[in-house]
Amino acid sequence: MKKDQLKVLRGGLLDSAATSRKFFISAYITNTRLMGVLGMYIHFQLPDNETMRDLHQFFYFDAEEYGFESYQSILGNDQQRLEELENSLIGGLGGKKIPLNLREAQFLLQEYVRLNKKEKLPLPENEKEYHFLLEQDIFLTDPEKYILMCKQCTELTNPYELINYFLMRCFGKDFSAAHFLTTQNFRLERFSDFPAGTFCKNSIKESGEPGVYRCESLVELENNYYIAVTSLTVEQMRIRSYERISTLKITQAEAAMMLARSEFISVYELTDDPVFFSQSSTRLCRRAMETEHETGTLYMIFHPDNRHVAKKEYRLNEDVLGLYFVSLSGQLICAAYSLDEIHCLEADLATSPLRKSLLPISKYEFQEPVLYEFIQSGFDDFELFVDAIKAGE
Repeated sequence: MKKDQLKVLRGGLLDSAATSRKFFISAYITNTRLMGVLGMYIHFQLPDNETMRDLHQFFYFDAEEYGFESYQSILGNDQQRLEELENSLIGGLGGKKIPLNLREAQFLLQEYVRLNKKEKLPLPENEKEYHFLLEQDIFLTDPEKYILMCKQCTELTNPYELINYFLMRCFGKDFSAAHFLTTQNFRLERFSDFPAGTFCKNSIKESGEPGVYRCESLVELENNYYIAVTSLTVEQMRIRSYERISTLKITQAEAAMMLARSEFISVYELTDDPVFFSQSSTRLCRRAMETEHETGTLYMIFHPDNRHVAKKEYRLNEDVLGLYFVSLSGQLICAAYSLDEIHCLEADLATSPLRKSLLPISKYEFQEPVLYEFIQSGFDDFELFVDAIKAGE
Protein backbone atom coordinates (compact mmCIF):
# COMPACT_ATOMS: atom_id res chain seq x y z
CA MET A 1 0.00 0.00 0.00
CA LYS A 2 1.37 3.44 -0.93
CA LYS A 3 1.98 5.81 1.96
CA ASP A 4 -0.47 8.35 0.50
CA GLN A 5 -3.26 5.82 -0.01
CA LEU A 6 -5.34 4.37 2.81
CA LYS A 7 -8.24 1.95 2.75
CA VAL A 8 -10.52 2.06 5.78
CA LEU A 9 -13.07 -0.32 7.19
CA ARG A 10 -16.76 0.24 7.57
CA GLY A 11 -17.93 2.68 10.23
CA GLY A 12 -16.68 6.11 9.15
CA LEU A 13 -18.36 9.40 8.37
CA LEU A 14 -20.94 7.78 6.09
CA ASP A 15 -21.02 4.20 4.85
CA SER A 16 -19.94 5.26 1.39
CA ALA A 17 -17.08 7.38 2.77
CA ALA A 18 -15.98 4.76 5.28
CA THR A 19 -15.63 1.98 2.75
CA SER A 20 -14.10 4.15 0.06
CA ARG A 21 -10.43 4.22 -0.67
CA LYS A 22 -8.88 7.44 0.62
CA PHE A 23 -6.25 9.31 -1.35
CA PHE A 24 -4.33 11.92 0.56
CA ILE A 25 -4.56 15.36 -1.10
CA SER A 26 -3.09 17.83 1.40
CA ALA A 27 -2.68 18.77 5.05
CA TYR A 28 -1.51 21.71 7.10
CA ILE A 29 -0.72 22.67 10.68
CA THR A 30 -0.89 26.17 12.16
CA ASN A 31 2.50 27.42 13.33
CA THR A 32 1.11 28.27 16.77
CA ARG A 33 2.76 25.57 18.91
CA LEU A 34 4.45 28.22 21.07
CA MET A 35 1.00 29.57 22.00
CA GLY A 36 0.17 26.08 23.28
CA VAL A 37 -2.58 25.35 20.74
CA LEU A 38 -2.64 24.04 17.18
CA GLY A 39 -5.12 23.58 14.37
CA MET A 40 -4.59 20.77 11.84
CA TYR A 41 -6.42 20.02 8.59
CA ILE A 42 -6.34 16.95 6.33
CA HIS A 43 -8.03 16.59 2.93
CA PHE A 44 -8.74 13.17 1.40
CA GLN A 45 -10.31 12.34 -1.94
CA LEU A 46 -12.86 9.50 -2.03
CA PRO A 47 -12.80 7.94 -5.50
CA ASP A 48 -15.44 5.33 -4.64
CA ASN A 49 -18.00 7.84 -3.40
CA GLU A 50 -20.39 8.69 -6.25
CA THR A 51 -21.70 11.98 -4.78
CA MET A 52 -19.36 13.40 -2.16
CA ARG A 53 -15.81 12.85 -3.38
CA ASP A 54 -13.92 14.82 -0.71
CA LEU A 55 -13.43 14.45 3.04
CA HIS A 56 -12.15 17.46 4.98
CA GLN A 57 -11.02 16.86 8.57
CA PHE A 58 -10.22 19.52 11.19
CA PHE A 59 -8.36 18.80 14.44
CA TYR A 60 -7.72 21.12 17.41
CA PHE A 61 -4.89 20.33 19.83
CA ASP A 62 -4.12 21.90 23.24
CA ALA A 63 -0.62 21.07 24.50
CA GLU A 64 -1.18 22.36 28.03
CA GLU A 65 -4.45 21.02 29.35
CA TYR A 66 -6.97 19.44 26.98
CA GLY A 67 -4.83 17.47 24.52
CA PHE A 68 -6.75 16.42 21.39
CA GLU A 69 -9.67 18.69 22.20
CA SER A 70 -11.87 18.97 19.13
CA TYR A 71 -12.60 17.26 15.82
CA GLN A 72 -14.98 18.23 13.02
CA SER A 73 -15.36 17.18 9.41
CA ILE A 74 -17.13 18.03 6.19
CA LEU A 75 -18.01 15.63 3.38
CA GLY A 76 -18.13 17.36 0.01
CA ASN A 77 -16.81 20.70 -1.20
CA ASP A 78 -19.16 23.37 0.16
CA GLN A 79 -16.64 26.23 0.25
CA GLN A 80 -18.74 28.44 2.53
CA ARG A 81 -19.10 25.67 5.12
CA LEU A 82 -15.39 24.92 4.88
CA GLU A 83 -14.47 28.56 5.41
CA GLU A 84 -16.86 28.92 8.35
CA LEU A 85 -15.59 25.75 10.02
CA GLU A 86 -11.96 26.69 9.47
CA ASN A 87 -12.56 30.15 10.96
CA SER A 88 -14.40 28.76 13.97
CA LEU A 89 -11.57 26.33 14.79
CA ILE A 90 -8.39 28.19 13.86
CA GLY A 91 -9.46 31.75 13.06
CA GLY A 92 -8.39 32.96 16.49
CA LEU A 93 -4.99 31.29 16.58
CA GLY A 94 -3.17 34.00 14.66
CA GLY A 95 -0.93 31.57 12.79
CA LYS A 96 0.03 30.62 9.26
CA LYS A 97 -0.94 27.32 7.63
CA ILE A 98 2.18 25.21 7.09
CA PRO A 99 1.94 22.19 4.75
CA LEU A 100 2.36 18.68 6.18
CA ASN A 101 2.77 15.30 4.57
CA LEU A 102 0.50 12.44 5.63
CA ARG A 103 3.07 10.82 7.95
CA GLU A 104 3.59 14.08 9.81
CA ALA A 105 -0.16 14.64 10.18
CA GLN A 106 -0.72 11.09 11.46
CA PHE A 107 2.23 11.38 13.85
CA LEU A 108 0.83 14.58 15.38
CA LEU A 109 -2.64 13.11 15.77
CA GLN A 110 -1.25 9.96 17.39
CA GLU A 111 0.94 12.04 19.71
CA TYR A 112 -2.08 13.92 21.07
CA VAL A 113 -4.20 10.78 21.28
CA ARG A 114 -1.46 9.30 23.49
CA LEU A 115 -1.54 12.47 25.61
CA ASN A 116 -5.31 12.13 26.07
CA LYS A 117 -4.94 8.51 27.14
CA LYS A 118 -2.09 9.34 29.52
CA GLU A 119 -4.06 12.17 31.15
CA LYS A 120 -7.32 10.16 31.01
CA LEU A 121 -8.97 12.74 28.78
CA PRO A 122 -11.83 11.64 26.50
CA LEU A 123 -11.23 11.71 22.77
CA PRO A 124 -13.49 14.00 20.70
CA GLU A 125 -16.75 12.59 19.36
CA ASN A 126 -16.97 10.71 16.07
CA GLU A 127 -13.79 8.75 16.68
CA LYS A 128 -14.82 6.32 13.92
CA GLU A 129 -14.25 9.11 11.40
CA TYR A 130 -10.55 9.51 12.21
CA HIS A 131 -9.77 6.05 13.61
CA PHE A 132 -8.19 4.90 10.33
CA LEU A 133 -5.42 7.48 10.92
CA LEU A 134 -4.53 5.67 14.16
CA GLU A 135 -4.42 2.11 12.88
CA GLN A 136 -0.80 2.19 11.73
CA ASP A 137 1.71 3.52 14.29
CA ILE A 138 3.84 6.26 12.77
CA PHE A 139 7.45 6.74 13.90
CA LEU A 140 9.66 9.68 12.96
CA THR A 141 13.41 9.96 13.24
CA ASP A 142 14.88 12.70 15.45
CA PRO A 143 15.65 14.92 12.42
CA GLU A 144 12.09 14.40 11.15
CA LYS A 145 10.71 15.34 14.59
CA TYR A 146 12.84 18.48 14.61
CA ILE A 147 11.62 19.47 11.14
CA LEU A 148 8.02 18.88 12.25
CA MET A 149 8.53 21.01 15.38
CA CYS A 150 9.96 23.79 13.22
CA LYS A 151 6.82 23.66 11.08
CA GLN A 152 4.68 24.05 14.20
CA CYS A 153 6.57 27.09 15.52
CA THR A 154 6.54 30.63 14.18
CA GLU A 155 9.82 32.24 13.18
CA LEU A 156 10.96 34.49 16.05
CA THR A 157 11.62 38.13 15.22
CA ASN A 158 13.28 39.58 18.36
CA PRO A 159 14.43 38.64 21.91
CA TYR A 160 11.17 39.89 23.45
CA GLU A 161 9.15 37.39 21.41
CA LEU A 162 11.56 34.60 22.38
CA ILE A 163 11.37 35.47 26.10
CA ASN A 164 7.57 35.85 26.16
CA TYR A 165 7.01 32.52 24.40
CA PHE A 166 9.58 30.77 26.61
CA LEU A 167 8.02 32.00 29.87
CA MET A 168 4.52 31.31 28.54
CA ARG A 169 5.48 27.68 27.90
CA CYS A 170 7.29 27.32 31.26
CA PHE A 171 4.41 28.69 33.34
CA GLY A 172 2.05 26.43 31.34
CA LYS A 173 4.27 23.43 32.26
CA ASP A 174 4.78 22.80 28.54
CA PHE A 175 8.48 22.04 28.84
CA SER A 176 8.89 20.22 25.53
CA ALA A 177 8.08 23.43 23.64
CA ALA A 178 10.11 25.53 26.10
CA HIS A 179 13.14 23.26 25.54
CA PHE A 180 12.88 23.89 21.78
CA LEU A 181 13.72 27.55 22.56
CA THR A 182 16.91 26.82 24.52
CA THR A 183 20.57 26.47 23.48
CA GLN A 184 21.31 23.57 25.81
CA ASN A 185 19.83 21.25 28.43
CA PHE A 186 19.19 22.88 31.78
CA ARG A 187 16.45 22.72 34.40
CA LEU A 188 13.32 24.42 33.10
CA GLU A 189 11.09 23.82 36.13
CA ARG A 190 11.76 26.85 38.34
CA PHE A 191 8.27 27.03 39.84
CA SER A 192 7.59 23.49 41.03
CA ASP A 193 5.47 24.91 43.86
CA PHE A 194 3.08 26.38 41.25
CA PRO A 195 0.46 24.51 39.22
CA ALA A 196 0.22 25.20 35.48
CA GLY A 197 -0.83 28.81 35.07
CA THR A 198 -1.92 31.49 32.61
CA PHE A 199 0.72 33.99 31.49
CA CYS A 200 -1.34 37.22 31.71
CA LYS A 201 1.25 39.97 31.38
CA ASN A 202 5.02 40.36 31.13
CA SER A 203 7.36 43.34 31.33
CA ILE A 204 10.91 42.89 30.02
CA LYS A 205 13.89 45.06 30.95
CA GLU A 206 17.51 44.88 29.79
CA SER A 207 19.77 44.40 32.78
CA GLY A 208 22.69 46.33 31.34
CA GLU A 209 24.67 43.14 30.80
CA PRO A 210 24.67 41.97 27.15
CA GLY A 211 21.95 39.41 26.48
CA VAL A 212 20.60 39.41 30.04
CA TYR A 213 16.98 40.37 30.67
CA ARG A 214 14.89 40.76 33.83
CA CYS A 215 11.19 39.94 33.61
CA GLU A 216 8.25 40.78 35.83
CA SER A 217 5.35 38.45 34.99
CA LEU A 218 1.74 38.45 36.14
CA VAL A 219 0.57 34.83 36.30
CA GLU A 220 -2.86 33.43 37.18
CA LEU A 221 -2.78 30.11 39.04
CA GLU A 222 -6.16 28.57 39.90
CA ASN A 223 -7.79 32.01 40.46
CA ASN A 224 -4.79 33.26 42.44
CA TYR A 225 -2.44 35.89 41.06
CA TYR A 226 1.31 36.14 41.46
CA ILE A 227 4.05 38.45 40.25
CA ALA A 228 7.03 36.32 39.31
CA VAL A 229 10.43 37.92 38.71
CA THR A 230 12.94 35.99 36.59
CA SER A 231 16.27 36.51 34.86
CA LEU A 232 17.04 35.11 31.40
CA THR A 233 20.09 35.11 29.16
CA VAL A 234 19.61 35.16 25.39
CA GLU A 235 22.21 33.89 22.96
CA GLN A 236 21.70 33.53 19.20
CA MET A 237 17.92 33.90 19.60
CA ARG A 238 17.71 31.05 22.09
CA ILE A 239 17.50 30.97 25.90
CA ARG A 240 20.89 30.08 27.40
CA SER A 241 19.94 30.37 31.10
CA TYR A 242 16.83 30.95 33.21
CA GLU A 243 16.63 31.76 36.93
CA ARG A 244 13.85 32.45 39.42
CA ILE A 245 14.43 35.59 41.50
CA SER A 246 11.24 36.16 43.51
CA THR A 247 7.46 35.70 43.68
CA LEU A 248 4.74 37.79 45.31
CA LYS A 249 1.07 36.89 45.70
CA ILE A 250 -1.30 39.76 44.95
CA THR A 251 -5.06 40.26 45.21
CA GLN A 252 -7.50 39.97 42.32
CA ALA A 253 -8.13 43.73 42.63
CA GLU A 254 -4.41 44.44 42.24
CA ALA A 255 -4.23 42.10 39.25
CA ALA A 256 -7.23 43.84 37.69
CA MET A 257 -5.47 47.20 38.08
CA MET A 258 -2.36 45.80 36.36
CA LEU A 259 -4.45 44.48 33.46
CA ALA A 260 -6.81 47.48 33.19
CA ARG A 261 -7.00 49.36 29.91
CA SER A 262 -9.46 51.60 28.12
CA GLU A 263 -12.31 50.28 26.00
CA PHE A 264 -13.67 52.24 23.05
CA ILE A 265 -17.29 51.56 22.10
CA SER A 266 -19.43 52.65 19.15
CA VAL A 267 -23.17 51.93 19.22
CA TYR A 268 -25.35 51.52 16.13
CA GLU A 269 -29.04 50.82 15.62
CA LEU A 270 -29.78 48.08 13.11
CA THR A 271 -32.68 49.17 10.93
CA ASP A 272 -32.97 45.63 9.53
CA ASP A 273 -33.77 42.49 11.52
CA PRO A 274 -30.63 41.65 13.62
CA VAL A 275 -31.18 37.98 12.74
CA PHE A 276 -29.69 38.76 9.32
CA PHE A 277 -26.32 39.74 10.84
CA SER A 278 -23.91 36.84 10.44
CA GLN A 279 -20.25 35.95 9.97
CA SER A 280 -20.61 36.80 6.28
CA SER A 281 -21.92 40.31 6.98
CA THR A 282 -18.50 42.04 6.99
CA ARG A 283 -14.95 41.30 5.89
CA LEU A 284 -13.64 41.06 9.46
CA CYS A 285 -16.58 38.96 10.64
CA ARG A 286 -15.57 36.14 8.32
CA ARG A 287 -12.71 35.26 10.68
CA ALA A 288 -14.60 35.97 13.91
CA MET A 289 -15.40 33.54 16.69
CA GLU A 290 -19.17 33.52 17.26
CA THR A 291 -20.80 32.82 20.63
CA GLU A 292 -24.46 32.99 21.64
CA HIS A 293 -25.65 34.80 24.78
CA GLU A 294 -29.08 35.36 26.32
CA THR A 295 -29.35 38.92 24.98
CA GLY A 296 -27.58 38.52 21.65
CA THR A 297 -24.61 37.21 19.66
CA LEU A 298 -20.96 38.09 20.20
CA TYR A 299 -18.40 38.10 17.37
CA MET A 300 -14.80 38.14 18.59
CA ILE A 301 -12.36 39.25 15.90
CA PHE A 302 -8.70 38.35 16.31
CA HIS A 303 -5.61 39.88 14.77
CA PRO A 304 -4.36 37.78 11.85
CA ASP A 305 -1.02 37.19 13.62
CA ASN A 306 0.49 37.09 17.11
CA ARG A 307 2.74 40.14 16.83
CA HIS A 308 1.69 41.22 20.33
CA VAL A 309 4.00 38.49 21.70
CA ALA A 310 7.00 40.34 20.23
CA LYS A 311 6.45 43.41 22.44
CA LYS A 312 8.58 44.49 25.39
CA GLU A 313 5.35 44.53 27.41
CA TYR A 314 3.16 41.53 26.62
CA ARG A 315 -0.56 41.27 27.43
CA LEU A 316 -2.54 38.09 26.94
CA ASN A 317 -5.66 39.65 25.40
CA GLU A 318 -3.93 41.85 22.86
CA ASP A 319 -4.55 39.18 20.23
CA VAL A 320 -8.13 40.51 20.01
CA LEU A 321 -8.70 43.19 17.35
CA GLY A 322 -12.25 43.95 18.47
CA LEU A 323 -15.75 42.76 19.25
CA TYR A 324 -19.17 43.05 17.64
CA PHE A 325 -22.19 42.37 19.83
CA VAL A 326 -25.58 42.16 18.08
CA SER A 327 -28.36 42.43 20.66
CA LEU A 328 -31.79 40.90 20.26
CA SER A 329 -33.20 44.42 20.60
CA GLY A 330 -31.48 45.45 17.36
CA GLN A 331 -28.33 47.23 18.53
CA LEU A 332 -24.85 46.62 17.13
CA ILE A 333 -22.15 47.43 19.67
CA CYS A 334 -18.52 47.65 18.52
CA ALA A 335 -15.75 47.47 21.12
CA ALA A 336 -11.95 47.72 20.88
CA TYR A 337 -9.04 48.57 23.15
CA SER A 338 -7.43 51.34 21.08
CA LEU A 339 -8.52 54.17 18.80
CA ASP A 340 -6.83 52.55 15.80
CA GLU A 341 -8.73 49.31 16.41
CA ILE A 342 -12.16 50.94 16.89
CA HIS A 343 -11.56 52.93 13.69
CA CYS A 344 -10.72 49.65 11.95
CA LEU A 345 -14.07 48.16 13.07
CA GLU A 346 -15.97 51.28 12.00
CA ALA A 347 -14.32 51.16 8.57
CA ASP A 348 -15.20 47.46 8.30
CA LEU A 349 -18.87 48.29 8.85
CA ALA A 350 -18.79 51.36 6.57
CA THR A 351 -17.52 49.26 3.64
CA SER A 352 -19.88 46.31 4.23
CA PRO A 353 -23.28 45.59 2.67
CA LEU A 354 -24.75 46.49 6.08
CA ARG A 355 -23.79 50.17 5.86
CA LYS A 356 -27.24 51.33 4.72
CA SER A 357 -28.85 49.46 7.64
CA LEU A 358 -26.70 51.05 10.36
CA LEU A 359 -27.70 54.17 12.26
CA PRO A 360 -24.90 55.57 14.47
CA ILE A 361 -26.15 56.29 18.01
CA SER A 362 -23.22 57.09 20.27
CA LYS A 363 -19.52 56.66 21.03
CA TYR A 364 -17.83 56.07 24.38
CA GLU A 365 -14.42 55.67 25.95
CA PHE A 366 -14.41 53.76 29.24
CA GLN A 367 -11.43 53.55 31.59
CA GLU A 368 -11.95 49.79 31.86
CA PRO A 369 -13.79 47.21 29.69
CA VAL A 370 -17.59 47.16 30.14
CA LEU A 371 -18.93 45.23 27.15
CA TYR A 372 -18.81 41.83 28.88
CA GLU A 373 -20.46 43.39 31.92
CA PHE A 374 -23.26 44.65 29.65
CA ILE A 375 -23.70 41.23 28.04
CA GLN A 376 -24.12 39.63 31.47
CA SER A 377 -26.21 42.45 32.96
CA GLY A 378 -29.59 41.47 31.55
CA PHE A 379 -29.95 44.83 29.77
CA ASP A 380 -30.77 44.68 26.07
CA ASP A 381 -30.16 48.39 25.44
CA PHE A 382 -26.63 49.74 25.87
CA GLU A 383 -27.78 53.33 26.46
CA LEU A 384 -29.96 52.22 29.39
CA PHE A 385 -27.01 50.21 30.72
CA VAL A 386 -24.77 53.31 30.62
CA ASP A 387 -27.47 55.35 32.38
CA ALA A 388 -27.58 52.68 35.12
CA ILE A 389 -23.79 52.89 35.52
CA LYS A 390 -23.95 56.67 35.83
CA ALA A 391 -26.77 56.46 38.35
CA GLY A 392 -24.70 54.10 40.48
CA GLU A 393 -21.65 56.38 40.59
